[in-house]
Amino acid sequence: MRKIPFSVQILLGLVLGVALGFLARANDLSWLASTLDTVGGLFVQLLKLAVPPLVFTAIVVSVVSLRGVANAARLALKTLLWFGLTALIAVSVGIGLGLLTDPGRGVTLDVAGASAPKKTGSWTDFRTGIVPTNPVAAFVEGNVLQIVFLALVVGAAALLVGEAAEPFVALNRSLLEIVQKALWWVIRLAPIGTLGLIGNAVAAYGWDLVAPLARFTTAVYVGCAIVLFVVYPLLLAAAGRLNPLRFFAGAWPAIELAFVSRSSVGTMPVTQRSVERLGVPREYASFAVPFGATTKMDGCAAIYPALAAIFVAQVFGVDLGVTDYLLIAFVSVVGSAATAGLTGAIVMLTLTLSTLGLPLAGAGLLLAIDPILDMIRTATNVAGQALVPTIVAAREGTLDRAAYDSAGRRSPVEPVEPAAAAAAADRPARTDRPSPVPA
Repeated sequence: MRKIPFSVQILLGLVLGVALGFLARANDLSWLASTLDTVGGLFVQLLKLAVPPLVFTAIVVSVVSLRGVANAARLALKTLLWFGLTALIAVSVGIGLGLLTDPGRGVTLDVAGASAPKKTGSWTDFRTGIVPTNPVAAFVEGNVLQIVFLALVVGAAALLVGEAAEPFVALNRSLLEIVQKALWWVIRLAPIGTLGLIGNAVAAYGWDLVAPLARFTTAVYVGCAIVLFVVYPLLLAAAGRLNPLRFFAGAWPAIELAFVSRSSVGTMPVTQRSVERLGVPREYASFAVPFGATTKMDGCAAIYPALAAIFVAQVFGVDLGVTDYLLIAFVSVVGSAATAGLTGAIVMLTLTLSTLGLPLAGAGLLLAIDPILDMIRTATNVAGQALVPTIVAAREGTLDRAAYDSAGRRSPVEPVEPAAAAAAADRPARTDRPSPVPA
């Protein structure tokens, strides 16, 4: 299998999964559907298993690594500004597409039978949910937002303490290396995970369930495609003076893995390596990518909530005004951290619906097709997480243009010999770099 490119392995898993899913559904093979569900579920569980230690150690190390970055505060501020700008553009695309397509008009669904999801979000929950009452519980429950808060506080404290905190920082670097090595083993299983996830989705849903929501599903995919292949290339060309084709060549393995895994955090090691191969300085990438993987969600927190809010309003016969659309944009830009990098965007959707005063039961209407929608949403999320540090580095003059122009010649998922990795880290133009964060 090592002789077959990783992207081809993913594609083979995708095709075989679709075929097995249709076979299970057409012939009512419950054992095959159950097997596909188990295989896909185990893959996602393995990804989630690494999330708490990965997020904590990555953010602690990334914050401390800013010590060696010139103008670190300016870089962090520009990163946040670009996160907000791209989120605003993405939500504008979602709102515009929703007004153009009317995804909820003429849709006949059993509204009376719809119920609110068990996991919902509100501004009160969002504000109080950031700070954990018990640090251990945050890790046990896998509350990524609280883990991010703890990591930022601990990382900032270690940065200010300085030399006395070096043993603690070294421990986090070692833990990060161990977690990432274990996660790479899981990522290598992505073709098998793809087979299970896609196969189960086809076997469980099929066209019969998707058909009533076909217009909405199409709108979500078209909206994400517009952001991915129109907005992002325009930003790369206009703001970064970069060739968009080289960006997609370098970032595609991360986008591809995000599509099948539906986890921004689980894809984070591939995203970081992709960004570094695009020429972004490793010290900056080790900050921007982990931070983006938990807060930068153009698909889940911008395009999808905008379209879903319009859909729910139309299904329930509620007219939205200009103020409502402005509220959607505000929630998308400010509240995107509520999605916290995990699979699904239900928390963000319920936060948007509650802000607009729409029935939370409307989110229940979309739960059946959420896995199908989540694939393209997460791919868009990860592409945006790679885009922003690339543009910021280009505008700051720190992007290695030679590395960017040669991006994509080797997949970031392919194994790299230690000697080759060390040689790649010691580029002549960057000999003053500290020891890189293991990827």
